[in-house]
Formats: sequence, structure tokens, C-alpha cells
Amino acid sequence: MFSKLTPATRAIILVNVLVFIVELLLPRYNWGLFALQPLATPDQAFRIWQLVTYAFLHGGIEHIFFNMFALYVFGPALESYWGARRFLGYYFVCVIAAGLTQLAVGYAMGGGEPTIGASGGIFGILFAFALLFPRARLLLYFAIPVPAWLFVAGYAVLELFFGVTGRQASVAHFAHLGGMLGGALMMLYWRLRSHRGGWRPT
Repeated sequence: MFSKLTPATRAIILVNVLVFIVELLLPRYNWGLFALQPLATPDQAFRIWQLVTYAFLHGGIEHIFFNMFALYVFGPALESYWGARRFLGYYFVCVIAAGLTQLAVGYAMGGGEPTIGASGGIFGILFAFALLFPRARLLLYFAIPVPAWLFVAGYAVLELFFGVTGRQASVAHFAHLGGMLGGALMMLYWRLRSHRGGWRPT
């Protein structure tokens, strides 16, 4: 089944899994160099590359499993619709937008914790899937079928609620929303270009 994945989706999953294995093999390595460090820190640990590298680090088996499972489910449909190059561009725009959002929120709150995980990119993927395939049926709790647009909209509302209320403080809820925002802006940009004749979907 894994061999049937589209090339870019398969590559992202493989890189994430390989990095996770290296994390397990080298637990004492200073992985903080690649996690997204908050801006408001005494040691000024933030580096520009962290806006990408943080998305390839994960905090445990459950963390990486659910991120990669979501990519496995939703990535191929988008990659088949857009093509590998456009899909990769979209994914990394979402990753960077999520990181920038997390940095901005942390700075505004005067603190923040290091951020890791591909969730920002995954939420961007969810947003695009719901927009392009709104009537696709997804199983809520693996049992209740709901349309994709409702599933993702409900998820976004929950993320906003948890982010504003501070519940589940160990989860970067605003980064998830930032990934969706980055995806929305990217798709808007493509649409504007297509109206001007500068881009055609493949």
C-alpha cells in the first residue's frame, strides 16, 4: 500500500520517519538547534532554518504517527490534483506560515516553548482537501461520516478555542491555524494568478 503513495507525499513521510529514527538513536544530540525556538529567549536561540527543520522533528511515536497518517490519507489526492512540485511548494508554505504564526503569538505573549512537528503543514493539507473536495466523506472517530468541509471547519474552531483558552497548553494550536492561513493565502495567490493568465492547474 505504501508503494501506491504519490512521490512527494512518500518522500515527506520517509524523511520524517528517518529523522525520527535518528532522534531515537541519538537522544543526547542537541536537537534544539533544529526545533523552532521562540524569539523572546535570553540566549537568542532562534535561527532562520528552524522555520523548516522543526517540521521534521517529533516528540514521540504517537506524535509522528498521527501526522504521517493524515499526510498518507490526504496528501495523495492533493498531489494528484496539483502535481508534485506544486504540492511540495504548498506544503512548505504551510509549514513556514505555521512557524511564523507560532513565533508571533509566542512573542506577543512574552515567552513560548520550542515547537516541533509537521502539524502546521498537515493542517494546511486538511484545509486544501476540504476546499477542493468539500463533499468527500471523512469518518469522525473512525465511525461517523461527515463531509470534509464540516470536519475541517469544526477542527479549526476547536483549535481556536483551545488556543484562546490556553487548554492543552503543550499543543501549538496557533501554529495549526497558521498552517491553515498559509494554505488559504497560497491558494488565493494561485487563483489570482490563474485569473491573470499566469498559471493553469495541471
